Amino acid sequence: MPTTAPSPRDRLLETANRLFYSEGIHTVPVDRLVTEAGVTRATFYRHFPAKEDLVVAYLRATDARLRGAVESAVARDGADSGLSGVLDLIGETTCAAGFRGCHFINAAAEYPNASAPVRVAIAEHRAWFQQAVTDLAARSGHPDPDYAGRVLVLLHDGALSGAQLDDPEAVRRTLVRAGRDLLGLPAPE
Repeated sequence: MPTTAPSPRDRLLETANRLFYSEGIHTVPVDRLVTEAGVTRATFYRHFPAKEDLVVAYLRATDARLRGAVESAVARDGADSGLSGVLDLIGETTCAAGFRGCHFINAAAEYPNASAPVRVAIAEHRAWFQQAVTDLAARSGHPDPDYAGRVLVLLHDGALSGAQLDDPEAVRRTLVRAGRDLLGLPAPE
C-alpha cells in the first residue's frame, strides 16, 4: 500500500520543528522554511498567516508528542506511580543525539512577552506538565504532591538546561536519583 506524502502544512511543521529546534526560531526566515518545506509563500501564508502562527503550531505539535511520550512512559512503568518512567524519559531525552534543550524554554527565551501567543502556548504546556507530575506524585502517595510536582518541574527544567552545559549522562543520573529520592523510591538497579 503506497504511503501518502505529507501535506504542505505537515511539511512546514516538520521543517519548522527541525530548524527551530536546531537553530532557533528568530534565526530561521520564512523564505528558508518555504524553500526547505518545498511549498510556495502563498501556501505558507494560507496555513499560517504569520510566522508566529507557525511557531505556535510547532509548539502545540511538540506538546502533543511530549504528552504521548509521557503517557507511554507512565504506562511502561508498572512498578511505581509512573514517575520513574517520566524521570527515565527526561533522562533519555537529555542524552539523545541532537539534544538542544527544552523546546519550550528555548522558545520562551526568544519570546519574552508573556501575553504573546507563543508564550501562551508555552504556559499551557507547562501547566499541563505541572499537573501531570503533581497527579503522579499524588498517585505515588507523596505526602505533599503539590510540592513534589513543583520540585519535579524544577528538576525537569534543570536537567534539560544542564545537559547542554555539562555531561548529559551525569545530568541524567542526577535527575533520576534526585527524583527518586524526592519520591522515596528505591535507587534504580
